[in-house]
Amino acid sequence: MDQAKSLQSCALLRYHSHEFTVLEAKLRNFVEMDKFDAGILKSLTSNARLPVSAIAEAVGLSQSACTRRIQALEAKGFVHGYSARLARRKLGFKITALVDITLGTQVEEDLAAFEAEVASIAGIVECALVSGGQDYRLKILCRDLDDYERLHRERLGRLPGVVTINSSFVLRNVPTRGEADALFGE
Repeated sequence: MDQAKSLQSCALLRYHSHEFTVLEAKLRNFVEMDKFDAGILKSLTSNARLPVSAIAEAVGLSQSACTRRIQALEAKGFVHGYSARLARRKLGFKITALVDITLGTQVEEDLAAFEAEVASIAGIVECALVSGGQDYRLKILCRDLDDYERLHRERLGRLPGVVTINSSFVLRNVPTRGEADALFGE
């Protein structure tokens, strides 16, 4: 009887071990990248307009292999798109406001109503649901303080469910690592 239970336990352990190994392999395939993929992503984030030939040379691949890898990274959803970094100040947007907002409730419908309204406001470039004392942090680009004051009075103060609004203004942006460098190292 003990031997039968022992055999059952071993079989069950092997089954769960196999299940775990399969799951582990799937997860590893999903998130693990080799140095070529990481190099490609770094190149794309530093300058998405680089020709594939330049990226391939930088990471040590042939152009066709690099093209296939870029397409695979895009297909797997590791690349969400390509964009340009704008010179905000030259375009007249001299103020960056970081705005912390606290809502009166945490009911899903209220959060959804707030988020939908925020999405309709020009100038808001980021909105994050955060932990801590506030519920949301917004990043807002404005032409000047008068522009921010108008936005605060006409739009932010009228957002659904808002209890408090705390604004801070960026004095200077400090250069840091880009996303790819932070994720994959230098």
